[in-house]
Amino acid sequence: PQRPEEAKAFVNAFLKRSMPKKKDEAIQDILTRKAVVLEHYSKKKTKQKRKKPKGFTAKQRREMRLFEIEPEQQRYTIFLPLHELWKQYIRDLCHGLKPDAQPHMIQGKLLKADLHGAIVTVTKSKCPSFVGITGIILQEFKHVFKIITKEDKLKVVPKLNNVFSLEIDGFISYIYGSKFQLRASERSAKKFKLKGTIDL
Repeated sequence: PQRPEEAKAFVNAFLKRSMPKKKDEAIQDILTRKAVVLEHYSKKKTKQKRKKPKGFTAKQRREMRLFEIEPEQQRYTIFLPLHELWKQYIRDLCHGLKPDAQPHMIQGKLLKADLHGAIVTVTKSKCPSFVGITGIILQEFKHVFKIITKEDKLKVVPKLNNVFSLEIDGFISYIYGSKFQLRASERSAKKFKLKGTIDL
């Protein structure tokens, strides 16, 4: 058995190791109490920074030709199933496109919808050669639409200075390209004014 002096020395040493931030006077004060609450100091874990995966640069995407459609794939009939899928997507988005639906509600939904697969027609343009182009939108970029026509020709039509019409189940919507120069992913957060302007 330990003598009282040895026991006291052991307790003092134990408390000093357990509570390194306490001074000797504070430890002696703690010893006068009936209960001793030991403090626990956890070691701070260093957080490892997660490396974000780097995507391709615009130059690399161009060099890899990621967005180019091969000539043998540039056929209108190949993309008709895409158009059917798009129509079903719009019907679901607009809750069925019922005859009593409010036009401005459908217009607002269409402006924010994904247009890949939609059939559009250029109705007005400052460049007469664009007027009348009709086809399925294959790709939408910030400033242009890539459209495949029934003649299996891939047309790159700028949004600027062009007005596009879009028809589905009897509803016709007009898109003013000059006010529509956004990426498809950015449109969902954009607030559009439904009262458009006739200016190109």
